[in-house]
Amino acid sequence: MIKKIIVSLCLLVSLSALAQEGTSSPYSFYGIGDIKFKGTVENRSMGGLSVFPDSIHINLQNPAQFASLKRTNLSVGASYLNTKAKTESDYDKSRRTALDYLAFGIPVGKLGIGFGLIPYSSVGYKIQKVTVIPHSNNDTTRINNVYRGIGGVNRVFLGFGYKVTKKINVGADIQYNFGTVETTGLRSESLNYDVIQLSTKELNTSELHGFNIDLGISYQTKLNKKLSYFGSIAYTPESKLFSNNTRNIETVQQFTSGSTVYDNQSIDVADTTIKLPSKLALGSGFGDVKRWLLGAEVTLINYSVMSNRFSDIDGGSSFKNGVRYSLGGYYTPNLTSYSNYFKRITYRAGIRYENTGLVIQNKSINDFAGNIGVGLPLRGSISNMNIGLEVGRRGTKYYNLVEENYVNLSIGLSLSDEWFVKRKYD
Repeated sequence: MIKKIIVSLCLLVSLSALAQEGTSSPYSFYGIGDIKFKGTVENRSMGGLSVFPDSIHINLQNPAQFASLKRTNLSVGASYLNTKAKTESDYDKSRRTALDYLAFGIPVGKLGIGFGLIPYSSVGYKIQKVTVIPHSNNDTTRINNVYRGIGGVNRVFLGFGYKVTKKINVGADIQYNFGTVETTGLRSESLNYDVIQLSTKELNTSELHGFNIDLGISYQTKLNKKLSYFGSIAYTPESKLFSNNTRNIETVQQFTSGSTVYDNQSIDVADTTIKLPSKLALGSGFGDVKRWLLGAEVTLINYSVMSNRFSDIDGGSSFKNGVRYSLGGYYTPNLTSYSNYFKRITYRAGIRYENTGLVIQNKSINDFAGNIGVGLPLRGSISNMNIGLEVGRRGTKYYNLVEENYVNLSIGLSLSDEWFVKRKYD
């Protein structure tokens, strides 16, 4: 009964969280928005590593790791993001709370099955640009442009991992992408800063959908009685996202009591096909599984195939191939200690550097972050609560761009048990 209540609560939280804005970054204006990290709190706390197998935690980054599960697992995670964005002349603050993942993992002999729901990208921005044009008679025309965007792309997935030998796992998952992105642009003009009487509002809507797959392989072997070596490869082939686009133009008349729309026109725009980039992740690590592990990973992403939802949206941007470097690990003082709770806590740390592939005004947008985290065992079970803290910086405040300094607090539950074993005694 308790398990059913937990599952129901997780589903309700997930459905409500999907309706929220998962970002407030002006960089989500480009492409299909901010690409979200595909992984659990445990992975994020180690700089994004996915190389380590785990018998009681789901690995969402490499489907081959589903075969490492020994218990049925329910994982759910959310994050609270606090961002300070600044330019050379101004700054602003924002806060966002969002769902990161809801996933189930079920071991069936040598086979592991995983399914769930994760956000893929998020759009949430408000950008204001003011241009003042002087005239020869000392009059000025003030042109005010305000751009807003909300929405994103979510994924449901079904994956399988199979233990080929004691050392090798292989896996694959299929994902269906769906979502809606709405962007608005409001343009208004005034003479000598007088009250604006007429404004033009443009509303663009993109309905997005498409499939993609992930493939993975993992390897582990003993180096000696205590130390083990781990290796992993995860590959995502290039895929397509279909965008059904609509555009409406409104003329808005301003009054002191509010505004009234008196003209609304639907403009024909072409539907577009957006290429989702291929991705190759190579990971390697070693350590004593029950006490400590250290690993590194490099991910190559072919962002150069990306484009914007509407072909006429540019903004001086382009995409090139990106790369992400991750280094991290964990340490557990004594996993089997019964007298000291703190010795059973898992301590995680990592760093990450990423070239996001986005280029604006010939400047690459880079992202660097440091991570720490803990895994807190829940008494009387093998389940745990995982908490992670990420502090990072993206972009630059120079060249008329935006520098984002962010703090991301992530919390996740990993509930493991033998859910499908028939009890012999009541």
